[in-house]
Amino acid sequence: MAEITNFRGEARAEQSETDRVVDDLIARVGERVRAARDRKGIPRRVLSEKSGVSPRYLAQLEAGEGNISIGLLQKVAHALDHKIEWLVGEDDPWTSDALRIADLYRSATAQVQEAVLATLSPEPTAQRRANRVCLVGLRGAGKSTLGRRAGMKLGIPFVELNREIEEQAGMPVDEVMAFYGQEGYRRLEAQALSRVIATHDTMILAVAGGIVAEPETYNRLLNHFHTIWVKATPAEHMARVREQGDERPMAGNPEAMDQLKSILTSREALYDKALAQLDTSGKTEDESLAELTGLIRERGFV
Repeated sequence: MAEITNFRGEARAEQSETDRVVDDLIARVGERVRAARDRKGIPRRVLSEKSGVSPRYLAQLEAGEGNISIGLLQKVAHALDHKIEWLVGEDDPWTSDALRIADLYRSATAQVQEAVLATLSPEPTAQRRANRVCLVGLRGAGKSTLGRRAGMKLGIPFVELNREIEEQAGMPVDEVMAFYGQEGYRRLEAQALSRVIATHDTMILAVAGGIVAEPETYNRLLNHFHTIWVKATPAEHMARVREQGDERPMAGNPEAMDQLKSILTSREALYDKALAQLDTSGKTEDESLAELTGLIRERGFV
């Protein structure tokens, strides 16, 4: 009987310790979410809109009272532009040297990142990037059209990363988003990028405009490609998308232009990490193509 009593006592003590560890984790996550939001100056309402998690649930989370699921926490982490392990790990993300250095690296310019990699890695930059060129920028800038024509003119393969994702998933991107959500799409995007890097030393790649929202994937792209930001005015972005027969940007949404400008503003610093820029505003397709191929040759990208 004494052994049974001791066993029950030890079990209760173990359960109590487990509960304490869980409570500490919930409190730690809430504190870090609140701190990350404050550091970025993001109101809780905005974080709610970006993550899809209700303001009430976020308030409970930040107060250490919300037992949030892994899926929802990943959405919150993504909206804060942080990795989920930064929110749950035992190391303090604000004082840990490794995490602080990683944060600084992610927010640095492409030139600074290149210098850091040159110091830490013996692999030359030219060898990492080989003859790969990647066109980044918002939809409607002309990445696919110009990339395809430039590939033909230069005699090198042209690849659209979304087509690689569709081939991998066995379904169109719209269905990928519907089935797997944004997180699933981002995972497939990262896998497709790794596959492209492994199989092509010479190519022109066009990527979706939102790839910059995933820091790890975007940094990998910046480090393994000669990147060119293909840009245009918001009005031309919108007009070109509509010319392609896509009415989604404007259909039933009178604030579409304001939203487009907001997206462009929020991503400008990220697109600016590209090694070069090509402004297609007010230019014909042939003029932009001539500038693009000239830029690639002059900079020795291929």
